[in-house]
Parts: sequence; C-alpha cells; structure tokens
Amino acid sequence: MGDDEQGGSEEDLGGWGDAMDEQAASDVPTASEPEVAEFDALEGNDGGTSVGANLDTILDIPVTLSMELGRTKMTINNLLKLNQGSVVELERLAGEPLDVLVNGCLVAHGEVVVVNDRFGVRMTDILSPKERVKTLA
Repeated sequence: MGDDEQGGSEEDLGGWGDAMDEQAASDVPTASEPEVAEFDALEGNDGGTSVGANLDTILDIPVTLSMELGRTKMTINNLLKLNQGSVVELERLAGEPLDVLVNGCLVAHGEVVVVNDRFGVRMTDILSPKERVKTLA
C-alpha cells in the first residue's frame, strides 16, 4: 500500500506535515544526547549570616525532650495485674546510659545525676547528624 492508499499524504494532513517536519528538524535532544541542566550559583555565602537568619525562624518551635530509662513488652493481662509495689523488669542493664529523645527520635545518651534534690541527665554521647537521620527511618 502506498501513501495515497492509506490516506497519509501531506495534502490530507492540512498543513500538519510541514509542522511535523519542522519539529523533527528542531534541536530536541534524543536518548543518546542527555540534556544538561544548568543552575544558578548559590548566593549568600557571606560567613553564615544567611544561615543564622534562617535558624532564627525555627528557634522558638517547641519540642518534647524525654529520657528513656528502658522498655519492656507485656500482655494486657500482666499490665492489669500491676499494683503499688510491683516491679517491672526493663530490657536494659543497670548502669547503661539513658536514651535522650527529641520528639521521639534518639539524639543522645546520658546518665542520671542529682542536682539540688532534682534529677537531671548528663549527656555522655550525642549522635552525629548522620546517625540521627538513621534513627528517623
């Protein structure tokens, strides 16, 4: 079958044939020619003042800081049997550091101290930013 028999002649395309030829001839990258993206240079690298300005916007956001002594799993039946004086065994050994959590995410380890008749926590190990990101997953 020829083009005339299929109805695919350029005359039948009503001028679209020329537009298609122009598009085919245009400088469109193909799969063998990857398009390279160009980005503007980053500005505001003046010693950290822009970072400080961005940091100021989040300094007043409240977070929950909690210390975890340990955890355990138990059935609801055993939970209901707890009363005053009951002892719950935790999955952590005596003397192990506490977990310091910010909004439920581990950020550090510490040990319990007493300051002016109040409990406190002395930070013994602060996780690196990479380790903190891993705890989020």
